[in-house]
Amino acid sequence: MAGEAHIAANIARLRLDRQLTQEELARKAGLSRIALGKIERGIVVPRARTLTALGKALGVPLGELVMSIRPLETVRFRAQARVHARAQILAEVAKWLDAYTQVEADLDQSCPFRFKADRIQQGNPVKVAQDTRKAIGLRPEEPVRDICGLLESNGVKLLLLDRKSDSFFGLSVGARDGGPAVVVNTWERISVERWIFTAAHELGHLLLHPAEYRRDATELPVQTEREADAFASHFLMPEAAFASEWDGTRGHPLLVRVLKVKRIFRVSYKTVLYRLVESERASSDIWRAFQRQHRSYFGKTLRRTEEPAALKRSEFAWNWSRSGEPEGLSRHDFVEDRLSRLVRQALEQEHISLGRAAEILGLSREEMRRQAREWVG
Repeated sequence: MAGEAHIAANIARLRLDRQLTQEELARKAGLSRIALGKIERGIVVPRARTLTALGKALGVPLGELVMSIRPLETVRFRAQARVHARAQILAEVAKWLDAYTQVEADLDQSCPFRFKADRIQQGNPVKVAQDTRKAIGLRPEEPVRDICGLLESNGVKLLLLDRKSDSFFGLSVGARDGGPAVVVNTWERISVERWIFTAAHELGHLLLHPAEYRRDATELPVQTEREADAFASHFLMPEAAFASEWDGTRGHPLLVRVLKVKRIFRVSYKTVLYRLVESERASSDIWRAFQRQHRSYFGKTLRRTEEPAALKRSEFAWNWSRSGEPEGLSRHDFVEDRLSRLVRQALEQEHISLGRAAEILGLSREEMRRQAREWVG
């Protein structure tokens, strides 16, 4: 049977992604563990009835089991530890890139990568961040208000992937595999500030390390990670603008200063504290000082993945017109637009069916119908 090796690999990959043992999946599908083991090893080709039962047990359509997934080679995985579902994530990204590229081709609407090397002088990460901002028309003091739109309008495909893992933050894919593309884990337990930083971090890799891909690495080189972090920090929070905002808050406690500045630049409090240490405005003791003040004000110590809650409005009553309200960022601050827009156009021009539109956007048919009914303008 053509594609039988793919079937075996797909079943094993989907089972591991759902954290099922062979015995558990076999029981759900009405098979013996031995029979399932032979299927996953490619010794036995499952019949249509068996495939249907396995698809139902795994919660996927039959096509998910028999389709061929191309391997991605130019991938850089951003994870702090081995991610259990790595193979499934890469499979989802490959399918998404293929669909995205096909919709672009159907509509003849590709978007060139505008972060051109000839416009961005290679050097240290801070200089590259400065040149990148200049190349896309950001003023030296201007915050990045919509990083999703900025990436998409400059030729970077963006996938927001909800994976229940706080060890996987994102990945980047090179042009040879259908990119440049950035994938960000938007699980609700990861802060929006971290989503934004991850997107900028992966852009840093695309620009700083265009030929360095490590598809199967569980830990990326410390130096390249530090360089991408430095790029992200200075891309989101330029030094001159940061210095002006930081100096303008000198009369307030550390906690208030950090929360105001982080809100202006839409970054994590950690990014602000790192900058203070990096620029030698403060020693590493500032981390403990910040936690002490946070505990005193909010009655709790921040966990590793937490962002501070917003202060009361009265604590941020100065210069509202310039800095805006210090509310915490939400999902509405991090939304991809381009693929959704292209899918709508392709559907309206009858290049694709409603079912295909739903598949590309990761929606059920009913969700897709509802979304189509709610489109206006």
